[in-house]
Amino acid sequence: MKFLENLPRFVFFTGKGGVGKTSVACATALTLARAGRHVLLVSTDPASNVGQVFGVTIGNTVTPIQEVPGLSALEIDPEQAAEAYRERIIAPVRGLLPETELASIAEGLSGSCTTEIASFDEFTNLLADDLAYAEYDHIVFDTAPTGHTIRLLQLPGSWTDFLETGKGDPSCLGPLSGLEKHKQVYAKAVQALTDPARTRLVLVSRAQTSSLTEIERTYLELGEIGIGGGYVVLNGVLPPAAGEEELAQALRAREAAAVAAMPGSVAALPRDVLDLKPGNMVGIPALETLFAAAGAGMPPGAAADAEVEDAPLAALVNEVELDGHGLVMCMGKGGVGKTTVAAAIAVALAKRGHPVHLTTTDPAAHLTETLQGSTPGLKVSRIDPDAAIQEYRSHVMETKGRSLDDEGRAALAEDLMSPCTDEVAVFRQFSRVVQESRRHFVVIDTAPTGHTLLLLDATGSYHREISRQVGDTMGFVTPLMRLQDPAQTKVVLVTLAETTPVLEAEVLQDDLERAGIHPWAWVINNSIAAAHPQSPFLRARAASEIEQIAKVHTLTDRVALIPMLSGEPVGEDRLSALTALSTQPA
Repeated sequence: MKFLENLPRFVFFTGKGGVGKTSVACATALTLARAGRHVLLVSTDPASNVGQVFGVTIGNTVTPIQEVPGLSALEIDPEQAAEAYRERIIAPVRGLLPETELASIAEGLSGSCTTEIASFDEFTNLLADDLAYAEYDHIVFDTAPTGHTIRLLQLPGSWTDFLETGKGDPSCLGPLSGLEKHKQVYAKAVQALTDPARTRLVLVSRAQTSSLTEIERTYLELGEIGIGGGYVVLNGVLPPAAGEEELAQALRAREAAAVAAMPGSVAALPRDVLDLKPGNMVGIPALETLFAAAGAGMPPGAAADAEVEDAPLAALVNEVELDGHGLVMCMGKGGVGKTTVAAAIAVALAKRGHPVHLTTTDPAAHLTETLQGSTPGLKVSRIDPDAAIQEYRSHVMETKGRSLDDEGRAALAEDLMSPCTDEVAVFRQFSRVVQESRRHFVVIDTAPTGHTLLLLDATGSYHREISRQVGDTMGFVTPLMRLQDPAQTKVVLVTLAETTPVLEAEVLQDDLERAGIHPWAWVINNSIAAAHPQSPFLRARAASEIEQIAKVHTLTDRVALIPMLSGEPVGEDRLSALTALSTQPA
């Protein structure tokens, strides 16, 4: 593996959701530990599944992997990090300040901004605190899907710039925090990230156009802040062992065409290719095969027939249509096909004569590439964080700043430059879209799980604040209340028939249930079993799906199954075909 040669201390794996970053990161950490290195594997993904891959419970503290001497793991859990962060700030003054003031401080540290900064603080400490982590030869980062990762890696510079002015509101960092200390830590983090002798960026992708375009965008954006020298890993490439049936030939042709058209900036980088394996990458024995050639270790019963029920996506669309209007939110782990499913549902409703607004909150989504043209009755938009931030700043200056003097307006403008402004701005636009669903259909392609939960956290915070202010004096309806109402909102969880995506979707369902939001249906996308392959290799992949398909049926009473297709599901015709497919062989 080229990316493993002369490996520096810090290694970042990033890329579009669902490309196998966690598998590659875990296999890398395992390989290094087997070679006698001391390794800390860190997940910065709010929807982390490192613990699931190794079959152990990993939390917000460093946890040794007992089966692998020299390997420890850490999942930066946003909620645990936020709680620890609040306690670090409040503990020194507990007993010194009145309870009312302590409650006020805690309230000020309860939003999604604090959650992000708390996670970020732990991340920067890993880069900057040489003494605390001196025992590790390598720290391997399994990052969140691309948009969240870019934000995370840009934050050291953003907060450094913000603190350099000395005029901004430091509330998101904690009212009693030492700003100079933060400035020094963030500066050291920036130095580590931009030094190729200390940090290596590994761009993980599938041999798919959208994934390759995504790693180019990541590479260029991170290059702008001085993070370069990347390596490319093409994961899950269909091997010769998959045979020569029509489906295999079509998939190979798609992969070859995507690689041939790889953007020049990343095509020139050192590259490794990992074959698709017949089984799932869960457990140490499976991880040990990832860097080996495909075909070895075919699982028992590989040639068994994998029978699945007929569960077309059209059945869900029929039920959605009955209401005449409403909100459909497609949610799930990155890379499972949320954008495709959301676009297919929106196109189907529009072709049936309904006005439909299809939008995305995902910074890495490409709705225009998926649709490849316009559909009568279908409006397409994107909740663009940059545009939302600019609009929000302008709104605040025109309202809150209108009555201020020049000095006050200058202070307000400085305050609005805080990176914490982002979540508030995006939430405002999200709320507007939710309101639209009272009149017509709105389909939302959400960001990958962790980012979406932060957005819903902001929605919940807004609901609690409105409830506190209004009390019982008058009726009100918040965006959260609309999301909780099954008559107004249908949450569709999209997954793959694989162990990790199903586990993560189950965790997401539990998180939503705790927020009073009840998922309406699940969609299992890109199923090899539903495509009824013939080669032993693909039948082994199909057989590995059956257990996960059965598990999904225990988690919901409404399931749709989309077969793996020989052609990319892009454009109106192919998206329409998704809502006409049967999962039974012809």
